[in-house]
Amino acid sequence: MTRRNKWVLTLMLLLGIAIFAYSLRDIKFSVLINDFVHINFWWFGVAVICMLLYLGLEAVIVKVFISDRISGFSFKDALRIPAVEQLFNGITPFSSGGQPAQLIALMQTGVDAGKASSILLMKFVVFQSMIVVNFLIALVIGFNYIQDKLHALAWLVVFGFTIHLAVIIGLLMVMFWHAFTKRAVAVVLYPMHWFMKQDRYDRMAANIDDKIDSFYAESVRISGKGKLMLRVFVITFFQLLFYYLIPYFIMLALGYTTANIVMVTSMHVLIVMVISLFPIPGGSGGAEYSFEMIFKSYIASNSKLVLAMILWRLLTYYFGMLTGLVAMVVKPDKVVEESKPTNL
Repeated sequence: MTRRNKWVLTLMLLLGIAIFAYSLRDIKFSVLINDFVHINFWWFGVAVICMLLYLGLEAVIVKVFISDRISGFSFKDALRIPAVEQLFNGITPFSSGGQPAQLIALMQTGVDAGKASSILLMKFVVFQSMIVVNFLIALVIGFNYIQDKLHALAWLVVFGFTIHLAVIIGLLMVMFWHAFTKRAVAVVLYPMHWFMKQDRYDRMAANIDDKIDSFYAESVRISGKGKLMLRVFVITFFQLLFYYLIPYFIMLALGYTTANIVMVTSMHVLIVMVISLFPIPGGSGGAEYSFEMIFKSYIASNSKLVLAMILWRLLTYYFGMLTGLVAMVVKPDKVVEESKPTNL
């Protein structure tokens, strides 16, 4: 990690502590401790397992994609990728640092930068596609509830979905309308040369062109591998399902055994969509506020509501960053075998 990243990580940890402290301002510490010691740790353990499965299944996806291209890539190295992604997603605005960090982590194992970029882009397409599908399902189930309770938040949810959908449409255009997309991108980028030096603009345009070509080549290669893509889509569906189930098991741990699993899971899907709109790394502040606003109708006790929010945030945000820190100190294996032949 760079010195700047270390400072940002420290700042995010301090910000998290401040947000937790503010949430606890009207709650007696003794009441919070009493609620904590009386939680059902078996159900909380299931929530922890869900987070581990979320990270583990993403590692499986990485392994599936890379093993299709390159021999000798270990599962240990595959496990490093989602952990590093979690760390750098958590310390950069709009989770923008996750993709470059994954690329560097793959290159450390000896994977060619071009192949690594193509693989990560394809993984990103599948992940975003499943987010959109899950969101549409959750929208049908839970949007009326949010609209009735929180009008402004409902529109944030729709706006978040629009952004994710636009990303998917853009990537699909690269896959199926390659030449048109390159021309459209060139037109969109053209006004930027008014504000940039010509050589810098040329480098940027060439870099974007290379990425579009690389992604298109990978999409052409992978289009003939229907079984592989179906396998990855199914794994990604269950990966996200385990993640979305975490608040439900936290509620069970707190004694809310009559919670509706479908509604609670749908609410979490919508919360995740809202979080993606906040520019502060990890959606800090917005994530906690959204959780409390949505789940306060399910958790009547204010102390248990805050405790649920803290446990949820520790699992879904800080735990991921912790695994990333561990992954940063784990020495990667090196790919020693030759790449598998590809049919383009």
